[in-house]
Amino acid sequence: MEQKHPLPPFTLETAKQKIQMAEDAWNTQNPEKVSMAYTVDSEWRNRNLFINGREEIVRFLTEKWEKELDYKLKKEYWAHTDNRIAVRFEYEYRNKEGKWFRAYGNENWEFDEDGLMKKRYASINDLEINEADTTL
Repeated sequence: MEQKHPLPPFTLETAKQKIQMAEDAWNTQNPEKVSMAYTVDSEWRNRNLFINGREEIVRFLTEKWEKELDYKLKKEYWAHTDNRIAVRFEYEYRNKEGKWFRAYGNENWEFDEDGLMKKRYASINDLEINEADTTL
């Protein structure tokens, strides 16, 4: 049986631990590693895209990090319940043309009993910034 600790129901401490684990994994920019935190049939909404399952997650993240260079992410706790966590995040990246961006957003996560994320809904906005304004 596949489990990803900490398991729900979440406390404030374990919710924050789960968030830090997600931030650390995403900052590796390793799509396969990131995908292992999700159920095999995980459902995502990322901006205007609907992504289903680990294979699509890996494909999406591979394409994302081919376009979003020097990616650096920071996630912050917003709220939680028994098996759900809400986060606020921002990340910075450079595109292939050398322009820098900061993306801001919110995510709502739902986990199964084994601590794998089964639903991820992300609302994200990008803002072009100067390289001198990067902070992450």
